[in-house]
Amino acid sequence: MVVERARGESQSMSGSLQSLCWGSSAIGGIVSSYFSGSLVDAYGVRYVFGITALLPLITSAVAVLVKEQPVHLASGQHLSSASLDFLESSKQNITQLWDAVKQPNVLLPTLFIFLWQATPHSDSAMFYFTTNKLSFTPEFLGRVKLVTSVASLLGVGLYNGFLKNVQLRKIFLVTTVIGSALGMTQVFLVMGFNRKFGISDEWFAIGDSLILTVLAQASFMPVLVLAARLCPEGMEATLFATLMSISNGGSVLGGLIASSSHC
Repeated sequence: MVVERARGESQSMSGSLQSLCWGSSAIGGIVSSYFSGSLVDAYGVRYVFGITALLPLITSAVAVLVKEQPVHLASGQHLSSASLDFLESSKQNITQLWDAVKQPNVLLPTLFIFLWQATPHSDSAMFYFTTNKLSFTPEFLGRVKLVTSVASLLGVGLYNGFLKNVQLRKIFLVTTVIGSALGMTQVFLVMGFNRKFGISDEWFAIGDSLILTVLAQASFMPVLVLAARLCPEGMEATLFATLMSISNGGSVLGGLIASSSHC
């Protein structure tokens, strides 16, 4: 729906729409993160899992607000013929999807998104280190999650306020270079260098998460804008979902590579 509204709009307007969506998501993350750690300590994991399983049902209530043009069967058309039309339409959509993806102006950015997301990361190793070596409690990890949610909102605000009119190429270049340098700060926590400067592990972890998340969110927003602008008319949902699936697949591959290197 956002992609359809963003079609034909400027990069600035497309960025504002994406900022609205992801900013709302960050606000929801702030609320959930504030209560997650304390609820686990007070009521246990099963209670929290029950709440998180029920809350997404609220999304179904919003569905009644979506206005769509219903599709009616033509007079005399049976369900079987409608199914054949659906299969034929699906085949045509797959062909259109491939025709759209194989274009260089779509294929090359898609390849970039995949390779960028496939970069190995240390999330699983750092989680093990912070919980088993540094003995961070669930309540404290909830606070860290709260900080990252606030940082995500700040990253969205940073992009929407200062970067949405900047060329995507420049944003990718600067955030990649800065992110590579700041990503080394986790080495300070692992080696304990922060304690030599009088900074506790808890405060260093919070500050590190804050800075890295702001940068990560600000660098991810252009990816969403780029993916939305690549979608041709009539293929918005299919192509955007495909691009996000490729992005998520790259993230999974990066996690697998990182896990293999840890072993």
